[in-house]
Parts: sequence; C-alpha cells; structure tokens
Amino acid sequence: MTDNEIQNNPPSDVVEEAERLTRLARNAVDEGEAAVYRSERERLISAHAYTARVRDEDETLVLYPEQWITDGTVQLDQIEDTDRAVEVPLTPQPGESWAAVEAHNQTIIDRVAADHSEDHVQNVRSFADFMGNHYLQTLDTATAEQIEEFYTEYYPRNAWPSSSQRSLIEESIELAFTAVDKSYPL
Repeated sequence: MTDNEIQNNPPSDVVEEAERLTRLARNAVDEGEAAVYRSERERLISAHAYTARVRDEDETLVLYPEQWITDGTVQLDQIEDTDRAVEVPLTPQPGESWAAVEAHNQTIIDRVAADHSEDHVQNVRSFADFMGNHYLQTLDTATAEQIEEFYTEYYPRNAWPSSSQRSLIEESIELAFTAVDKSYPL
C-alpha cells in the first residue's frame, strides 16, 4: 500500500459494507455467526490499513487507521489530524427522515397494489412497517437476515395476518422486490 493510499479514508462502499457487517454481527443470534461477520469486517477494512471499534456509549462504528493503534489502544493524544477516523452511527439519528423511508415504502406498496390482491398489499405493508420502524430502512434494502427476522419474529406476533395472508407471505415479499427490480435476498 502506498503512502498516498494510507492517507485516504476507505472508499464509501467499504465503509457501507463495514457498517452492514457490524449490524449483522450485532443482530446475530449466535456468537459464532457474529464472530464471522466481525472477522469479515476486519478483513475488508484491513485491506485499507484501517481497523474497527464499536463505541458502545453512543452506538457508533469507528474506523481508525491501523497506525493509530498501539498495543490495542488508539492513541488519540498523539494524533494531529483525527479527520482520518470514520464514524458511522449504528442507530437512527435525529433528523434522519422516517417520513422519507415511509414515502419510499409506500411507493413500493402502491406498485404491488396496482397488480396484486389486497392480501399481498397488507403483507407488504406489514413488512414496510417492520423495516421502517425497526431499522429505519426502506423495505427494498432488507438483508436475508432481516427478512428471516420478519418471517419468524415480527410477522406472526405483530401483523395479525389472516390465513390467506399467511399462505402468501413469502410471495408477497418477493413481489415487493420485483416491483423495484431488485433481487429477493432469500
């Protein structure tokens, strides 16, 4: 790695993937699964001479240049330019727009409603509520793990689906992804 590359922050797609892997690790049911996600995150960012920490007090992923670390500790008092650290909040921040997420999700619901039954529409609405309220994410950005959580945890307990809706749930969520030309993650 050249001196020039070391001076730059990791590319935005690397930061986004590190954030995604951190969220997956935090939400993993099994510690072994969480360790795999953390290991993959470290492999990814170490290729850019960075390392990761999660600051628990404000739930923030912090990516530090590896050269800042001495014996496992960041030596901030010895660093002149701390702008090279990358901080990513892991919880919704004030000002992030739930309304924008809801508007995007409603557009997808409307597309499903244009061509499919009310049961499908209600299922997609439940999924939109889950993604918007629990993750502040649009439904079309859901990971396979989030979809599984929706199917096994949220949907049976919170959606109060009819037997017809229950029989269509996976198809409904696939239709939502199809409506925006995205691949269904499962």
